[in-house]
Amino acid sequence: MVRTLLRRRKKSLSPDDVKVADKPAVRRAVSAAALGNTMEWFDFGVYAYVAATLGKVFFPSSSPGAQVISTFATFAAAFVVRPLGGLVFGPLGDRVGRQKVLAVTMIMMAISTLAVGFLPGYKSIGLAAPILLLLCRLVQGFSTGGEYAGATTYIAEYSPDRIRGFLGSWLDFGTFVGYSLGSGMVTVLTGVLSEDQMVDWGWRIPFYVAGPLGLIGLYMRLRLDETPAFQEAEERGREAVARGGATPEEEERLEQARMSGKGRLKEVITQHWQAMLVCIGLVLLYNVTNYMVTSYLPTYMSTTLGEPDLTAQLLVLGTMVLVVLTITAVGRSSDRYGRRPLFLWGGAAMVVFSVPVFQLIRQGGIILPAIGCAILGLFLVCFAGTSAATLPALFPTHLRYGGLSLAFNFSVSLFGGTTPLVASALVNTTGNELVPAYYLMAAGAIGVVSALFLRETAGKPLRGSSAMVESEEEAREMVARSRTHAGRRARDIWLQLRRGHLPHPHLPHRSGKSGRQDRQD
Repeated sequence: MVRTLLRRRKKSLSPDDVKVADKPAVRRAVSAAALGNTMEWFDFGVYAYVAATLGKVFFPSSSPGAQVISTFATFAAAFVVRPLGGLVFGPLGDRVGRQKVLAVTMIMMAISTLAVGFLPGYKSIGLAAPILLLLCRLVQGFSTGGEYAGATTYIAEYSPDRIRGFLGSWLDFGTFVGYSLGSGMVTVLTGVLSEDQMVDWGWRIPFYVAGPLGLIGLYMRLRLDETPAFQEAEERGREAVARGGATPEEEERLEQARMSGKGRLKEVITQHWQAMLVCIGLVLLYNVTNYMVTSYLPTYMSTTLGEPDLTAQLLVLGTMVLVVLTITAVGRSSDRYGRRPLFLWGGAAMVVFSVPVFQLIRQGGIILPAIGCAILGLFLVCFAGTSAATLPALFPTHLRYGGLSLAFNFSVSLFGGTTPLVASALVNTTGNELVPAYYLMAAGAIGVVSALFLRETAGKPLRGSSAMVESEEEAREMVARSRTHAGRRARDIWLQLRRGHLPHPHLPHRSGKSGRQDRQD
């Protein structure tokens, strides 16, 4: 009885429970994943900044307001198929590996974005022109359905636990660099070309750039290895098959590996629905803010407020530069102070300050709108610098890609990608220029509620994965601390037994500081 109690109480880490990160592999993983996001958001930046021009090219018979709404409707259509992409690529990534799926999504993204640049306009082929534009956007949306969830999963599974927030922030660093490059290119073209030249051929140039970017990204992704967490899960299955006598736990892992995509999705929905809801709420908070700033704000300032196109574009571009300069610092802060506080305080600030921010943007000129845009950028970076480390930690290894794909794309499709369309339609219908602020307030409130149910994961191993550290020395220190702590627990139990206090073998105990290093179930 005493031995049973001690064995159950003094579980400690062994050297096999701690993995040491391969630093060159980590750098390749972060670079390749971030470049994919750069490619994706280069397209978004271009599309948002040439929305008014695309309206004239593909919807020339409509009024200016209807042209913008039609263009954003085509933009939003890509988000309708994102959940389908997530349903296909997510479970596939959990079965065949993250790296293979990420290479496929890169190819599809590059081809569909490049194709937009070659589309003829409405004057050339009539109604077929907007239909072809819609088709390209649908392919982009389908491929993107497996992109962000796969990239975040890939970086998270490669990152040492102690700096996962910092490394994950580089993924969204790529996001905003891509957006800044795309929007910056359109801004330069707007400044040097006349309006007629932009409508005739200037708008095509940024889409042509997508081809070389896609080739570079594909080359980098084909050179990647599979993630340590995925390899570990596969190795356990192979070892159990080789022995021929798998334990119940090993049989469960083998069954999970054989499970169809449908079976995996069923398990996610039925057994991890709390994580799904938290993920949907946090993604809503991040993406409503993101698309409000990156996709809608340039058009809002130029079309609704009557600011010159170049002024609106420069203000939002400056906001993106602010996000790029601060995002990795926010990621590092999340490793130190936790992911949960950043979501809580960022969401609460958005509820309180959204209306004053939009009042500043409506004042005209440069200074006050620039201050308003900068505050929106600070809201955005709170979520952008934290999400890539937070969201993958919600799901276990064998369901991570699929679960995150499903929750992320569902939330982005319903609430994120539709933000420009809904905001522009509501402003047109109500005539109230503060509608975007109210929209942000609602997103902030939902985000705060979601963050209240978020379990802190900073510095902890991913669910179902071994602890990941940066060096052999750190691994030895972690194992030594774990054994010291386990020894102290065993001593405490022995002393209690000596005094006649018999602890229950199934009662949980607090693990103190070493609990951060224990493997999560």
